[in-house]
Amino acid sequence: MTAGTSALLADGDMVTVRRLRAEDFDAVLGLHQRLDERDRYLRFFTAHPGRLDLLSRLAIEGPGIGAFRGDELIGIAHYRPWSADDAAEVALVVDHAAQAHGVGTLLLEHLVSLALAQGIHRFVALVLAENTRMIKVFSDLGLPCVIGRGGPELDVEIELGEPDRYLERIEERERLADVASLRTVLAPASVAVVGAGRRDDSVGRAILRNLLDAGYTGVAYAVNPNATEILGVPCAPSVSSLDAAVELAVICVPAESVPDVVEDCGRAGVRSIVLVTAGLTTTPLEHRVRELVARYGIRLVGPNCFGVVNSAPATRLDTTFARRAARAGRIGVVTQSGGFGIALMDALAGLGLGLSTLVSTGDKYDVSGNDLLRWWRGDGETDIAVLYLESFGNPRKFSRLARALATEKPVVAIRGASAPAAQRAAAAHTAAQPVPAATKLALFGQAGVLVVDTVTEVLGLLAALSWQPLPAGSRVVVVSNAGGAAVLGAEACVRNGLLLPELSRKTQDTLRRLLPEHASVGNPLDTSAAITADTFASCVTEVLADEGVDAVIAAGVPTGVGDPLAGLAAAPESKTVLAVRLGQLESVAAYHGIPCYADVEEAAAVMAKLSERTHWLEAGKGGLPDLSGIDLATATRLVGEYLSSHPSGGWLSRKDSEDLLACFGIRVTRRRFGDRELLVRGQSDDVFGPVVVLGRGGIDGALLDDRSTGLGPLSANDAEALIDSLRASKALFGGNSALDRSALAELLLRTDRIMELVPEVVDVDLDPVFVSAEGAAAGAVRVLVRQRPWADHYLRRL
Repeated sequence: MTAGTSALLADGDMVTVRRLRAEDFDAVLGLHQRLDERDRYLRFFTAHPGRLDLLSRLAIEGPGIGAFRGDELIGIAHYRPWSADDAAEVALVVDHAAQAHGVGTLLLEHLVSLALAQGIHRFVALVLAENTRMIKVFSDLGLPCVIGRGGPELDVEIELGEPDRYLERIEERERLADVASLRTVLAPASVAVVGAGRRDDSVGRAILRNLLDAGYTGVAYAVNPNATEILGVPCAPSVSSLDAAVELAVICVPAESVPDVVEDCGRAGVRSIVLVTAGLTTTPLEHRVRELVARYGIRLVGPNCFGVVNSAPATRLDTTFARRAARAGRIGVVTQSGGFGIALMDALAGLGLGLSTLVSTGDKYDVSGNDLLRWWRGDGETDIAVLYLESFGNPRKFSRLARALATEKPVVAIRGASAPAAQRAAAAHTAAQPVPAATKLALFGQAGVLVVDTVTEVLGLLAALSWQPLPAGSRVVVVSNAGGAAVLGAEACVRNGLLLPELSRKTQDTLRRLLPEHASVGNPLDTSAAITADTFASCVTEVLADEGVDAVIAAGVPTGVGDPLAGLAAAPESKTVLAVRLGQLESVAAYHGIPCYADVEEAAAVMAKLSERTHWLEAGKGGLPDLSGIDLATATRLVGEYLSSHPSGGWLSRKDSEDLLACFGIRVTRRRFGDRELLVRGQSDDVFGPVVVLGRGGIDGALLDDRSTGLGPLSANDAEALIDSLRASKALFGGNSALDRSALAELLLRTDRIMELVPEVVDVDLDPVFVSAEGAAAGAVRVLVRQRPWADHYLRRL
């Protein structure tokens, strides 16, 4: 925190929060002296009222932090250890002009993080009873807070930590602040295109053209020192020379000119920048741009980005350089790849779908996928979110944000770079750090994000999500007028994990009355070729009415008798219907409000994704289970003693490793009591945090490489999903299996809890793990420990 970090206030304004230094003494003292008489009376929180010189000295000499708007100090907070236990006295003061904007709450959050890193677990304060504003700041923080009542002075005690309520409060405060700051990115009252060119092939000219063609409702400006007018828009030589203030600047000038343009924007009061220019990252220009946007409190999209779209009727913003302005719709997109954004825009338009918002993040200096997850959650114009992310700045925060959005709206992600060559390519064009494929899938899966691999798959899934209800389950019937398509469809359903239920006797009897005698009345249902569209539609309707059926895939081949799919428009809307027209040129097309695919495999894959979402929504988050029998004090002492004699860390002895596991209720056995060997490994990733891997052990593991990955902290549902994700899960735990599945799930949770509660543990290797009817236990264990700095993954910062 010494260098400072940018964070947002409640109104979206940006401040820098950093540790105070000796040279800040005058600024701290000046802040106190600016307080009016009322504030001076109220603003004491230590046992020494009125001793402003003491407060100033403590803020600098002790663990003090300040909030700066530009170079101006607008708030300070600090604590002072006050007893032999883990408590500290907290003090806080905010400039009168900056009060009621969330400065105090933001400083307290950062002070909590700093205190926890230094072993402080309780704050105490003395507050005047009439200082209701500060009492509200403390009580609304989200941490357990006890406020003494009676008398003119109130004692306040706050227990520190990361309970779910506190994290939820932080996230809600951050969401509101983020959305407020993004207003000038996605709904600016004025836009200046800096670098708008006179040539038809100019990127800046294309951006200005799309802005005008989209029908932008605000005021548009062009900036070009060599022109007086472009596309009917008057030009100025610089942003600062414009007659009016500008909220958003879109910059598309040569890389070497970018810092000067950004500084000009800052001086002119620009609130947000879309930086299209590439070639800044990993050069001295990058540091200069980052420093300037932090100094002036500017939100930044890019650099190396494709632009921004917001098709809301009140805004109609398009700052992309696509061939044409984006079609309006209900789908939000955030992408690190401009090419993917362009391709998706065109493909959606071809389907009659469109964008609510699109943000191309490029090299992602500031605005990221997390920002858009917050925006979409409260955006009434967006029904579905699409993500193409090649890197994650804060995966833990992403997981909580994506999960919160996915409970309300479908979230779809492109898997992205997995192979080493693809990851190198991603790093080359967006400076993205490689992410292991299994880790990325675990992150998406636990957050309820639906993962696909190609633009074609995205389109197929978006069409279904846009036009059809979710199935109630995974029971699917394939109906076709072609026997081969029926068989292939049934096979595709099984391959994608869907169930093929048997039709009820009543449904079969009705179908036999509708169909020729030689039709095959079952699942798949082969209606035979020589039937009319009305008869085919009646069959689909009867199947959908069966209580044991959740959805139908209707595959048809046009014949001389007619097109069997022509009557599907009358099908009931209460259940999911996907159509397939064999030989169709488009991968997916709109057909009377029903998605129509070219192949049964595509339809089955989409249906499986819809069913996956239904299952995830029904399962819910599942809270962190209360695991009994954990001796954290002994575990912490054991690890601490090892690190005190081995400062560089290392592998614990076998006895110490087994003792550590015993502290968390995990058995280690010398005898083989299980017929099945598995392996469980917990590793602490510097970016993703604890990662838990479950796999086949012994000879099976060496031959089959059957593994699943989960990210901590694991819920009970996450542990169950880890087991289900093994390819051999049904064979191991299904049917009449005697293996104790619940014991394995608990072992996974306890392994995760070791790394969550003792962060110095970076590797826990349980191999083999024996599972039987008697439970689950480790046959051998190795534990690696290292000194690790405190890391707060949920702190509010950009």
